Amino acid sequence: MVELLVHVPRGIILPESVLLSDWFAVLASFVAINTVLYLVLALVKMLPVIRVKSTRGRERRSETRNIDPEASA
Repeated sequence: MVELLVHVPRGIILPESVLLSDWFAVLASFVAINTVLYLVLALVKMLPVIRVKSTRGRERRSETRNIDPEASA
């Protein structure tokens, strides 16, 4: 077996000309805004639900909705 030792710079995926272009800056900005948006949505989803208290207290039906209308609530 012959190993080919080729010098490949590690960590450089794109050339510097691409990284400094305008379209890449727009794409990077879109990805950054999208990431922050989804982070905020995930954090909001983890928070407990805030319920506004009704002024009438707990709303109850005036009639039972049971299958058997004669049954007590």
